Amino acid sequence: MARGQGVNQDLSKVLNELWTLDYNRLKPGTDYAISLQGQAGYVRRGSNQASDHAHASLFSYVNEQKLKSIATYAHFINLLDNYEMSTGTAETVTRQEMAENHLFLDAIMQTEVMKHAHRYLVSRRLSPADPLQFKEQLYNIWFRLYHRDRQGGTYPPKAHTAGHVPQEEDSCGFEHVFVGETRHGAEIMGFHNWVQFYLQEKCNHVDYKGYKARGQKSTPDEDDHVLNLQFSWKGLVKPVGSSFIGVSPEFEVALFTIVFLMSNERVTNAIVQVDEYHLEVVVTRHGRSIGTSYPKLLSSNNRPL
Repeated sequence: MARGQGVNQDLSKVLNELWTLDYNRLKPGTDYAISLQGQAGYVRRGSNQASDHAHASLFSYVNEQKLKSIATYAHFINLLDNYEMSTGTAETVTRQEMAENHLFLDAIMQTEVMKHAHRYLVSRRLSPADPLQFKEQLYNIWFRLYHRDRQGGTYPPKAHTAGHVPQEEDSCGFEHVFVGETRHGAEIMGFHNWVQFYLQEKCNHVDYKGYKARGQKSTPDEDDHVLNLQFSWKGLVKPVGSSFIGVSPEFEVALFTIVFLMSNERVTNAIVQVDEYHLEVVVTRHGRSIGTSYPKLLSSNNRPL
């Protein structure tokens, strides 16, 4: 975050409108419960050793019936097993997987969240008014495959030259942000979605290590909808990751799509106030697609983190 960068009031306004329209957001304490436990410790860069300050799971309860009965969650979950975990391994999209991508987009486009996001983007001349063209735009942003370079960066590869072997298309925005990837079997990249976290934790693939606080703030609230976390995934440690908790898939797609389209910069850092949360929303681009996107919780309930 650039020093002195103030809250983007226009962006905050539309994001709060989306927040109000997120009727599929699950309610903490009713639809799910989390156990924050201890504050995570320091992890040396490149290390996959982390002390465990949370001996129980993060999620102690989730109403799975809602995940199955709400169309956007159900179609979202169907996408989570469609990808290779490691970068450098080419992705192959089957007809069934492509159909699942389209079913997910069709479902979220029926929600008030995405309808409002579409109206906003059209008003800013950032998206086509035609719903089919808007869906194509969303597909390119989230599902178009590309090569993620060895450093995990998000610059598009250079144009192919004669005799040059094209690099494997091994990644896409949806996979990186919502599913998670690994690099060289040594580092977790992406993985910023709470539903994926819950399902992987349920399968014992994720081990929650504790919350990460900033500055002088102590324990976050267990009804907070944005958290900074430390965890391991299949033996690899993510020293700090951040994620919305309980929000619907359509809310995250709408928010990150708007931030992505509002700037042509490779990295966009938008400071916003959404409900009680003071956030930095980070979005990087890979050509016409998202490279990564996630929220950074700066403060909650006007208390510094």
